[in-house]
Parts: sequence; C-alpha cells; structure tokens
Amino acid sequence: MEGVILHTKSGKDLNLILKLARKMGISVRRLSREEIEDFCLAAAISEGRTGEYVNTKSFIDELRDVSKD
Repeated sequence: MEGVILHTKSGKDLNLILKLARKMGISVRRLSREEIEDFCLAAAISEGRTGEYVNTKSFIDELRDVSKD
C-alpha cells in the first residue's frame, strides 16, 4: 500500500484530480482540516520521541527562558 497527500487552494483542481484517481481505480478520501492537523501532530510526536527520560522541571524552565527572548 502506498499513499499521497495533495494540497491545493483550488477546489476545482482538487475535484479534477479526485475524479481522475477514481476513474483510474484509485481509492480516494478527502481529509478535513482537523484530520490533517491530527496527522501532522501524530507525526511530530513520533519524530520527537527519543525514549530518554526528560526532567520535567528543567524542560519547563528551558521553555520559560526561551519565551522571554
């Protein structure tokens, strides 16, 4: 199984691509903005996982220092 995510500001162009994909026998599914955000958040979480212990206090202190800049 392989997939692709396309993004365009033109609903007309997207509908054309979806119609062509269906005609070629490719299953398609339109994603809502929330579904796209969820997908991106899940990808960011997976990428950021290191399996290492993080000291919560140090981490929060570091965030506070960065936000002061």
